[in-house]
Amino acid sequence: MLTNIIGVKFKKEGRIYSFNAADLILHRDDQVIVNTDNGLSMGIVVAGVNRSESSSLTVNLKKVLRKVTSDDMRIKAENEKLEEEARKFYLEKIKERELSMKLIDVDCFFDKSKIIFYFTAESRVDFRDLVKDLVQKFKTRIELKQIGARQEARITKGMAICGRMVCCAGILQNLERVTVKMAKEQSMSLNPEKISGLCGRLMCCLAFEHEEYAGSKKCTKAFIDNGNTIIDDDKLLPEDKNAKDMEKLDEDGDFIY
Repeated sequence: MLTNIIGVKFKKEGRIYSFNAADLILHRDDQVIVNTDNGLSMGIVVAGVNRSESSSLTVNLKKVLRKVTSDDMRIKAENEKLEEEARKFYLEKIKERELSMKLIDVDCFFDKSKIIFYFTAESRVDFRDLVKDLVQKFKTRIELKQIGARQEARITKGMAICGRMVCCAGILQNLERVTVKMAKEQSMSLNPEKISGLCGRLMCCLAFEHEEYAGSKKCTKAFIDNGNTIIDDDKLLPEDKNAKDMEKLDEDGDFIY
C-alpha cells in the first residue's frame, strides 16, 4: 500500500519534516496545519508528494490535518502579535534584572500552550526569576533555550563572503560538525578570517563540500601514457586539478586510476 508523503518546513531556516498527506491534494508552497509532538503547528509545503511503501515509513509518522483556513490565519496573526509583545516584555525584564542575555528569537506554539525564548549568553545565567515574570505575564508554559553562535547565525541570517545567504540559513537542513582538517583537505588558507563565517566559527560550506574533495583525494596518482609521468594530486593547486580533469576528458581514457 502506498502512502502520500510531503515535506514541510515550519521556519524558512529550519529543517524539512515528512508528514502523511493522506488523501489531501497539496502542492508546493501550500500552507498546512499538521500534528506534531508539540500539538498543532502551521507549516509550508516545500517538497511535492512522494508515494512511498507503508513498510518504509517512519514509525508514528504524523498527519497533515488540513490546508490553512481563514481562522488559522487569524490565529497566526494573533500569535505573531503575542510574540512581539513577549519580545518587548522579555527585553524590559532582562534590563531591569541586569541579566547578561541576548534575545535572538521568540516562538509561540500554534495553540498558545507554550512560548519559547531563544537567547545567547557568554556564561551561565540564573534566569529563574525571569521565568516567573514571564509565566505571570503570559499565563502559559515558558521555555528559555540557550543556543550557540551557529544557531544564532541561522536564525538572524546574513550575507556570507561568497555573496550569498549563509548556508546554515539556506541550503543546509542540519548543522554538520566542521573541522580544520576539512579546510586543509580543500587546500584553503588556514587564516581564521578566511575560513570563518559570520558566527565566528568555521564555515558550514567546508563540511558541505568536504565529501566531494575527499572523494577526489582517493585518486591521488595518475599515469600519463606518453612518458608515464606521475602526477601527485596533493601537490596541485585546485585550479591545476581542474585543468587535469579537463585533460583527462580530452584524452578519452588515457588516465588510469
